[in-house]
Amino acid sequence: MARRFTDADELLNDLLDRHEGGAASPIAHPDYDAFPSVVAADAFLKQIARAGEVGAVSLGMGRGAKRDQIAHVRLRAADALYRHLGRVPAGQLAQDAGTRLVAGPALDRRLVEVIPSITDAWGRGKSWHGFGSSDVDKLRDGFALAQAILDNKHLDVDYKTFSRRTVGYSKTLEHIEGVVVRLLSGILEFPPGARPREALRTIGLERFAPPLLIAGRIDLDGADLSAISPHYLGITPKEADRISFRALPAYILTIENFASFNRHLLEADPARLGTTMYVGGYPSLATQQALRTIAEMVPEDTPIFHWSDIDADGTWIFHTIERAVGRPIRPHLMSIEIAERLGQVQQKKAAPARCAPDSGIAALAAYLADEDAKTLEQEELDPGLPVVR
Repeated sequence: MARRFTDADELLNDLLDRHEGGAASPIAHPDYDAFPSVVAADAFLKQIARAGEVGAVSLGMGRGAKRDQIAHVRLRAADALYRHLGRVPAGQLAQDAGTRLVAGPALDRRLVEVIPSITDAWGRGKSWHGFGSSDVDKLRDGFALAQAILDNKHLDVDYKTFSRRTVGYSKTLEHIEGVVVRLLSGILEFPPGARPREALRTIGLERFAPPLLIAGRIDLDGADLSAISPHYLGITPKEADRISFRALPAYILTIENFASFNRHLLEADPARLGTTMYVGGYPSLATQQALRTIAEMVPEDTPIFHWSDIDADGTWIFHTIERAVGRPIRPHLMSIEIAERLGQVQQKKAAPARCAPDSGIAALAAYLADEDAKTLEQEELDPGLPVVR
């Protein structure tokens, strides 16, 4: 569709915008039918004519009765038009902004390697994931936060304190957490379906660690909790070593969903034959460490299970826990047979976990990679005891 204008500056800048975007000899047209008055049209044509006089644009004239009328304006010499408008080329802006990005503290080589793709987008007059060359200071904060994470300065620090210590403002990370994850995604492994805040939780950066909810025949600092029959116990993950078992559990089960966690305790295992823990979606780093601590309290032949949704996120959560505990775990109510029998084919799919063939979730992950695979939320299933062999 022809681009038509009644503002000369908008027309001339549009030619440069498209030039920066890669268009060869872009053309624009006056919109004669939209001029509010003859005076406005005359002023427009005079501005266009001046750009032609300096060699910045060429003017295409009409035919027949309109042969004295400008039909279109074509970019002739971008450098001349930049000078005529007093506009700085996007390539120069991108180069200057790129220099500012790397100014200051040294960046990890892998972060520096991202910068050419950013300046390339800016040089074409495009934004990079919503950040333009005018946003270089915000993006510098993103690089600073990413570098601090690579330097492990985020460990044992909450979101706002980490942000304040790194870039001087406590809310900066909340505002640009998406770009921080994007900068780190080629360096650290994040679940592809996780939201930025969930992704950062998996490496230990969160507002404050949520409590670890645990149920079973357990003691806390030697105190017999069975005497008060709690539904479950909530502790901070770092206090996991205060837990001990009054009787060895028949199994350990971690559960992603809070409703499924409660239903399992009430309906499937009221006698607390096993030890059941709620991980709250993607488990935080503190929760992962707590799971490893508790797994090390039981013999190798005590089976460990995980129950999540039957979907890509579920496989990533499973795989995260599997790596955290450092020993084989089994899927609970997460099978291809259940998916085929009760699930639905989803139009939009995320990539399942990349895991070794001997992973407990490998078969389901391979199934979910197929475009006809079915998924199922765990709330759709009634709870049941794990099959302990």
